Amino acid sequence: MSTAYQEDISSSVLRRMKEGGFDFSRFHPIEFYAIFPDEERARRAAGQYKGESLNAQISVRDDGAWALELSKVMYATYDDIGDFEQGFEAVVEPLGGILEGWGVKQEIRGRLA
Repeated sequence: MSTAYQEDISSSVLRRMKEGGFDFSRFHPIEFYAIFPDEERARRAAGQYKGESLNAQISVRDDGAWALELSKVMYATYDDIGDFEQGFEAVVEPLGGILEGWGVKQEIRGRLA
């Protein structure tokens, strides 16, 4: 995925989060997603984030590919998310994986959305 395209997506998501009243002053667990052709490569990528990530989950998808979800506690800023994504991509791509974006749960009226 091209960096310019990803930046457009991130800008749009962050703008919608702001419009929805997201609290950017706090740390949040931000989820980053990648897809791999097999379990072994997904596990190798996950292993690069021991101690750095709040949570790493690997699961098989319906199409037989393997999904990696990393959850990192951080500020939800364009620069912080972009910096982490660049490092994540540097780990994922050499293992034959592809980035599939990021997300964050937003609290609405005292509950998670």
